[in-house]
Amino acid sequence: MEEIDRTQLVASAAMALRPLRVGDRLFGDVAATLVTDQGDHFTGVCIDTGSGTGFCAEASAIAAMVTAGQYRIAAIAAVWRDDQGRLYVLPPCGRCREFINQMDPANATAEIVLSGGRTTTLQDLLPARDWPQPEPEPAPLQ
Repeated sequence: MEEIDRTQLVASAAMALRPLRVGDRLFGDVAATLVTDQGDHFTGVCIDTGSGTGFCAEASAIAAMVTAGQYRIAAIAAVWRDDQGRLYVLPPCGRCREFINQMDPANATAEIVLSGGRTTTLQDLLPARDWPQPEPEPAPLQ
């Protein structure tokens, strides 16, 4: 796979921002673009619902990726624009970090695009990501 252009990922996500307010809910105010280990790009937006059944932009992009039969993420970027039009690059929330992790064990090395042109890996954001091993049974208390 060719070198990942992180600026392009951010720009792609920013182009998907189309916030729409419906009552007290806001749709599409956060967008994410990911690139797979095969070099394909997938974009998604968040959906906020009053019942808490909504989902993040990263989950939306991951759903599109899985629909296409892919599971390994090489890099992912999420963005939000404030009321003054300033663009922010957002790290994935804890739920999305775990969601990325559960898609494929290789996603531990996925690059997460952060603000200021920085990147990190999922394994650095989610260090205790492996399911624990069973503990030996403790001796009975006397």
